[in-house]
Amino acid sequence: MIALALAVAMTGSWTSWAPRPEIAPKTLERGGVLEISGGGNPSAHGGWERVVSGIEAGKWYRLQALYQCAQVPYEQIQVTARLDWLDGAGKRTGQPDYAWEAQREGDWKRVSLLVPAPAGARGAKIQLYLSNAPNGRVTWKDVTLEAASDPGPRPVRVASVNLRPRNSPSREASVAAFTAAVEQRLTSPVDVIVLPEGITVVGTDQHYADVAERLPGPTTKTLGGIAAKHHAWIVAGLYEREGNAIYNTAVLIDREGRLAGKYRKVYLPREEIEGGITPGSSYPTFRTDFGTVGLMICWDSNYADPARGLALHGAELVLVPIWGGNETLMRARAIENRVFIATSGYDYPTQIIDPDGKIIAEAKAQGTAALATIDLNRRYLEPWLGDMKQRLRKELRLDVPAGFE
Repeated sequence: MIALALAVAMTGSWTSWAPRPEIAPKTLERGGVLEISGGGNPSAHGGWERVVSGIEAGKWYRLQALYQCAQVPYEQIQVTARLDWLDGAGKRTGQPDYAWEAQREGDWKRVSLLVPAPAGARGAKIQLYLSNAPNGRVTWKDVTLEAASDPGPRPVRVASVNLRPRNSPSREASVAAFTAAVEQRLTSPVDVIVLPEGITVVGTDQHYADVAERLPGPTTKTLGGIAAKHHAWIVAGLYEREGNAIYNTAVLIDREGRLAGKYRKVYLPREEIEGGITPGSSYPTFRTDFGTVGLMICWDSNYADPARGLALHGAELVLVPIWGGNETLMRARAIENRVFIATSGYDYPTQIIDPDGKIIAEAKAQGTAALATIDLNRRYLEPWLGDMKQRLRKELRLDVPAGFE
């Protein structure tokens, strides 16, 4: 079934569609359920379409649908639900919007899309497709398109600290230098504070094993006091001990001063491997009260998969304690994943970067902080391509092997 609310109205019925007859998939409608199958054709692409009218440009709409499929190797690109916006003459206006996020509900998956209608829109096509799955089948039901409220901006105040302690007699002294810089420089409210990599070893003559600690530990306790005082989240890099293993770890402290999460650096440079550091093995993301964040550390930025993994798991803001690195690659990580990135470094700039790869704040002097208010609800659109956050996630080919045999 399809439910329509407020000014949205049906025009016609569901019709099958394909770019060319010879690649048309098989379609069947019964009891309000829409089926598409590949019919043994590896080039099959298409499915169901239905036109809605009463769309108002600039207003927000929510598309939702449930689907289940079988023998579809890579659902992300082979199963599609999207809106193709139409002007008063029934021609495309703006660019199509893709429902790329899916959540499991029992035996079904729910896709959802919340977007504003583009300029000139008077209607839309709801399009449900199956692509290049010769033995595959997808079943759609409970397709809804409803007018929705404008979510408005979602501002987040980010502070990234530029500081490199020198000649510190101890781990504690280096950490104290960072907490002092936060106290001195951050005199107005912020939502999240980013500190650099290895804050327990920088400026000392100690080694990884000398400063490594179990988590939670003394450093997270100190950071927790600052987080609670400023009612801000804090991210910082330190060295974590677990049994015989030592990890280069970024910790996330919440506004109450509690250890809310941690990330163990996956990509280790030769120097850390030789120093006995153990690599991490996952890219976790964390829900905060302002949105979803991911953490990377330094050498991770040289490779595409850490930022990509975080983005695919919902990260909107990636926080990066870093020692040194390649600025072009860091900006590329923001562009290719359409995320904000905040870095705090020593031999790398302390910056805040937007999803277009633009540096929107930078702290160049020691003891200062890069400050910016970012909007996690802002859409970054390419005039001829549409919403690249949707497209890059929807069209990403993770099903094609790229590694060694």
